[in-house]
Amino acid sequence: MVDEAKVREAVKMLLEGIGEDPERNGLVETPDRIARMYTEIMAGYDVDPAVHLTKTFPTENNEMVLEKDIVFYSMCEHHMMPFYGKAHVAYIPNGKVVGLSKLARTVEVYARRLQIQERMTVQIADAIMKELQPKGVMILVEAEHLCMTMRGVKKPGSKTTTVVTKGAFEGNKDLQDLFFQLLNRPGSADDGSFEA
Repeated sequence: MVDEAKVREAVKMLLEGIGEDPERNGLVETPDRIARMYTEIMAGYDVDPAVHLTKTFPTENNEMVLEKDIVFYSMCEHHMMPFYGKAHVAYIPNGKVVGLSKLARTVEVYARRLQIQERMTVQIADAIMKELQPKGVMILVEAEHLCMTMRGVKKPGSKTTTVVTKGAFEGNKDLQDLFFQLLNRPGSADDGSFEA
């Protein structure tokens, strides 16, 4: 849980550290605003992802389920700057499925923490494997990192892609190809960057 009092004090110190006056008219309420903001964007620490994956429904379907274009916003733990993009979550049911919104909520739980994209991708896959016990999981996350586009190397528009495969997807080129084909079907908001 976010300690808003500590965040307010830290923001005041930061403002002083960069040469600003925390009592200046435009900044007086900034520590409060940032403390409330951190309570919202770091809410993933207060949620167990299993909560979203425990209510399941029986199914005879054993074909791939894909929820694509799940928009997320997260914060890089190295510079505490945003990274944002889309997650694509696929799994092969093993007698049960979960509501589609629950996959998006699982992504949200892990995104709303200080993160690195590589770990977040693995955490999503691991949670689904543990809670749903599917035959396999494949996750693809593509994101733009402001710590790379706004500062440092300053390459706006560059994106990082991470992929994790578990179970039946591991080493199975046919299943992986099907995943990428489904991502690139007409009507997708994608620009083709996921082509296999």
